[in-house]
Amino acid sequence: MSFPKIGVVGGGQLARMMAPAAEALGVQFHLLSEAEDSSAAQVSAYTTVGDYTDYATLEAFARTVDVLTFDHEHVPPAHLEKLVTAGHAVHPGPDALIHAQDKLVMRAKMDDLGLPNPTWAKVTNEDELTAFGESTGWPIVVKTPRGGYDGHGVRVISAASEVADWFADFDALLAEEKIDFTRELAVMVGRSPMGQTAVWPVVATYQQDGICKEAVAPAPGIPAELATRIQGDVLTVAGALGVTGVMAMEMFETADGYVVNELAMRPHNTGHWTQDGSVTSQFEQHLRAVLDLPLGDPSALAPVTVMVNVLGADREDLYPAYLHVMAHDPQVKVHMYGKAARPGRKLGHVNLVGESADEVLRRARHAADFIAGVDTNPYPDREETA
Repeated sequence: MSFPKIGVVGGGQLARMMAPAAEALGVQFHLLSEAEDSSAAQVSAYTTVGDYTDYATLEAFARTVDVLTFDHEHVPPAHLEKLVTAGHAVHPGPDALIHAQDKLVMRAKMDDLGLPNPTWAKVTNEDELTAFGESTGWPIVVKTPRGGYDGHGVRVISAASEVADWFADFDALLAEEKIDFTRELAVMVGRSPMGQTAVWPVVATYQQDGICKEAVAPAPGIPAELATRIQGDVLTVAGALGVTGVMAMEMFETADGYVVNELAMRPHNTGHWTQDGSVTSQFEQHLRAVLDLPLGDPSALAPVTVMVNVLGADREDLYPAYLHVMAHDPQVKVHMYGKAARPGRKLGHVNLVGESADEVLRRARHAADFIAGVDTNPYPDREETA
């Protein structure tokens, strides 16, 4: 029997990191990329350049592969429904994916499942938003239902007029109470069409300007009861939504437990640590799941694994710093995305395993920030001399 061909829509770094996982599994990796020089196109032997918002392009690509999956959640839902109707295998399917594409749909489903949500409302004009803010208490959080990522499409406001421009572009917005939280958490789960599941440890995350900067696995000091509860809840969500592939659930840790923030149905930044810190990475697991292969073991390989993103600063040529980091700390695993540098852009990440969260995080931060040019001290462990 011939091995299947997997098609990935989107040419970003997530697809780039699926490619070696596909190679190791022995399956062909085909890419529908928005550009011939995208991050993933640089490492894919089979690349089609085309517009995923054009149904004819999407359907023609689907006919060349056995299973279709995604690097992002921006494919129009109507296109996905047509693909399924036409007999194409699409994972995750549109009925599941809509909960990651539309935050209003997601919030309603979390309520249906009895999971901890913030107080929220669908608002269609400034008067409704003002009423929500007055009943909940200002400031509040407002999100665009679709299209937001890495801090885009999210505003903390103290007056409805601060999102007047959004009402011109959206029929409705999502209004939420501003949560008083101690830190942010995330958890990844894999689920196959046959219903097999596998869940990774809960991680603590840190955001910088709305972009995930760090993840520490497992979350330091998390109560065992809370970690178990979160892992059980994410399994409930994956099963109830019929997820196929991997899914991330991002959360706020609170004094009473946690509150759901957002879902993502694809490999996710908060799961990058699994490349070097778990038996099965999120990228391999995603491919196993969408191909309906037996899932891999998600167990951690070390007491602590840390991931720190390389976020672009003012340095354009990263290579000399990249070489220095490898020489200075050979245990650091550096993953670069083949992107041109610009401030705030995700250019890569570093992973590091060890025994102490503080010590591993310190080393990983230096590696990532030195490559980016944020940290200019090449030898942070050496004492200053007069």
